[in-house]
Order: sequence, then structure tokens, then C-alpha cells
Amino acid sequence: MKDSLFRMFSTALTVFLFVAGFNGVLFASETADAAHAAAAVHHLPPVWTVIPFGALLLMIATGPLFYHSFWEHNYPKVSLALAAIVAGFYGFFMDHGTHVLLHTLEEYISFMALIGSLFIVSGGILIRIEQRGRPTINAAILFLGAILADIIGTTGASMLLIRPYMRINEGRIQPFHIVFFIIIISNIGGGLTPIGDPPLFLGFLKGVPFFWILSEVWLIWLGSIVVLLAIFMVLDKRAGAGSLPAELKGKVGGGISITGRRNFIFLLIIIIAVFLDPAVISGFPSLQKMFHLPFGIRELIMGFIAYSAYRSSNPVALRGNEFNFEPIKEVGFLFIGIFATMIPALELIGAYAQAHAADFSVSRFYWLTGLLSGVLDNAPTYLNFLAGSMGKFGSDIGSVEAVREFSSGVASPIAGDVRSDVYLLAISVAAVFFGAMTYIGNAPNFMVKNIAEQADVDVPSFVEYIYKYSIPLLVPVFFVIWLLFFNY
Repeated sequence: MKDSLFRMFSTALTVFLFVAGFNGVLFASETADAAHAAAAVHHLPPVWTVIPFGALLLMIATGPLFYHSFWEHNYPKVSLALAAIVAGFYGFFMDHGTHVLLHTLEEYISFMALIGSLFIVSGGILIRIEQRGRPTINAAILFLGAILADIIGTTGASMLLIRPYMRINEGRIQPFHIVFFIIIISNIGGGLTPIGDPPLFLGFLKGVPFFWILSEVWLIWLGSIVVLLAIFMVLDKRAGAGSLPAELKGKVGGGISITGRRNFIFLLIIIIAVFLDPAVISGFPSLQKMFHLPFGIRELIMGFIAYSAYRSSNPVALRGNEFNFEPIKEVGFLFIGIFATMIPALELIGAYAQAHAADFSVSRFYWLTGLLSGVLDNAPTYLNFLAGSMGKFGSDIGSVEAVREFSSGVASPIAGDVRSDVYLLAISVAAVFFGAMTYIGNAPNFMVKNIAEQADVDVPSFVEYIYKYSIPLLVPVFFVIWLLFFNY
């Protein structure tokens, strides 16, 4: 299985580096980068280039339902093939293609370094809760996980708690148990700090103060969590006690035990490494600029920690968690396809947002950011709409001071409009919360689904998740949030 993981990364890197390298020198000077960026404004991709992205989403949704065997054995090839189509077009036919592909490669490497290291380190921590799952216990775990998501990220919290959560509910677990875990811990829970979810971290790097999101979002966050937990407890009570597996009889009613505590140190190092960035620490060295690499010190540290943690993890913890690399392998292959195929979609959306920013109300920013974050990577979606909203106020997202001023609340140049911080708040909430709308809205969603399936837990299909839970459950909650806070 370890060989599969290494092959995944090597194949992913080869696809990007081949196409980018064929088009010329890997990294141009900053002047050339600026020229490429300027060219991008005038040379947008044709609309048909979004077809591979639509095809990938369609196959993710229908594959497990209608051609399960083919999809299970060939999804890596499908994802890489569709990625290669877009990468090939950008490498050969777009003026700014090399620059865009390399920037996407950087984002993908950073993305995989963070979620991969958190996944591996968390897999070496075995938490046993000697209690039987019931509404109050489950709700307490979900609420604790929501808080933990803001400390170690949604990926870390999800990987740490999903197995003990399933274990205490064995014999009574139903699809909604997994769905609410994804909604609360893998998504909305991470909405209070830059550590919690990637869009907020990117905002922090751009200049949004670290504690700004906590001070502005806590009421929306708490209200949403409480409402969702109340709904969950009603459903969980209806689920009944279920059947207690024979191996659990006589083993419930105790406390909590943790095996592999040493891995908490590794988790702490990963969280610290997140902030090892020149944009955070002035004067901090950047390997990317020094050696023209698609990664930096942060990614190297995370990779080293992941390797060290796996080699030194307690075997009892790994066996107890039934740890394997299949969940991160699936995320790695599918998301390289998503990252590559969504490039033209993001460029077209970004250009539209920039061109029509003056006509966009807070409501439109909220709903567009949210809906697109459910099917696109929410981090670049957040940045595109943040740039668009700042353009409406005559500000530049490239200036740290301008972003800080924007977050403090600048009066709008349009009469009767609201302050800038309301726009930032709407975009921040939507980017994080709407990630729960689909399995691809946030990386932990897919990993939780995969782990649950390996444990023979019944989970909704891609389409069932949307029509059975997202639309009837989340859309009303998001509508109330809009009505109370962003109806401008």
C-alpha cells in the first residue's frame, strides 16, 4: 500500500511537470510572471475547456452507482486522463499556460502535504471511548470535533474522531451519522480560525487578521452548530439503541483511553509548520524562490513528519484504526483531476467576478461563493471572489495593508451599500460552510466516506448525499444565515 501512495505522488508530479516543462523553463522571473498574469486577463480559455471538469464531476457522481467495478479500478486513470487534457491545452495553447500549471502544481503539493501528513499522523492515534453511542454522547463528540477542527484543522479532527465515532455506534450506525459528521466536523466546525479551513488560511496569508474570523463568525458558527446538533439528536433518538455487537458486550460504560499519544507532538509540529511562510514571518526563507521549486520548507517538514510518524507509530494504534493508505490515495488521485480540470472554470469565474464586481451585492457574493465552493476547490473560489469584492471598493488583493483595511470595514463608494467587512464575512462563511454540500466540497469529506465504506458502514452516494441531506437540511440553514446576516 505504501508503494501505491508513492506511485500516486510520482504520477501526479509527472503529469504536471511534463506538460509544464515541455512548454519552456519551469519558473520565469517575477517580471515574466507579471506578464503572464497580465496576459491571462486578455486571453481567457474557451468555454469548452470546462467539459473535462464537468465530466469528472459526473463520473464521481455516477460511477459508484452505475458502473461501480469499472470506476473502482479505473478512477485514477480517468482522473489523470481528464487532467492531462486540460494541462495539455494550457501547456501548448495558452500564453500563460506554464505559469498557471505550475501555480496549480504548487497548490496541489501544499494541499496534499497538509492533508496527507494530518491523515498519517492521526492514523497513529487510537482513541477508545468506552461508552455506547447515544444522542447525547454523539452530539458531544460532534461538538468537540467542531472545536478541535479549529485547532488542528478539519482534516486532523476528522481523521482523529471518525473511527472512535463509528466504533461506539457499531450495530446502530446509519447514513445520517456519517453525513452529520462530515457537515459539522469536516466543514462548518473549521470556520473560526485560519487553521480550520484552507480558504481562511489563504485569507490570513493575504492579510486578514488571525482572530478577525473568530470575532466575526462565532455567532453564525455557534447558531449553525446548535441547530444542526438539535436535528441530529432527533434523528439519533429515532435510530434507537440498535444491536450491541458481541465483542462490545461488557466493554462499555467506562472512560476514554488513548494509544499513540506521541503522535500529538507530530500534530503540533505540523500546525506550527503551517505558519512557516514568508507571508506570515517576515524574512523567512522561501525555498520556492531560492531554488525554483514547486514546494517550500513547510511542505518538506510535513513530508518528513508524515514519514517519521508512520515509521514510529504504535503498531497497536495502527491496527486498532485499521490504518491504510486507501482514503488518501483516493483523495490524491481525484483531487489532482479536480485541481487541473477546474483551472479554466476558475479563470472564467474569476474574470466574470472581476468584470461584474460593481453589480454584485452581498447576497450574490454569498450565494455564488457558496454554491461554487460546493463543487470547486473552495480555496481559489474564496480568493477569486475576495479579489472581486475588493475591486468593487477600489482595493487590491495583492496588498496586505489593503486587505487589512478591507477587513476592518471600509465604507462603500456606492450609496446605500454596506461596508467592506460584510462582504468579506459573507465570502468567508460561504466558502467554508458550503463545502459540506458535496463530497468534493472539502478533502476530508471524501476521506471520511472512504473510511466509513471500508468499515462496511452504509453511506449515501454522491447524488443521494445532495438530494437527501444537502438540499433539505443544509440549504434551509444557509438560507436563514443569509436572511439574518447577508440579505443586502
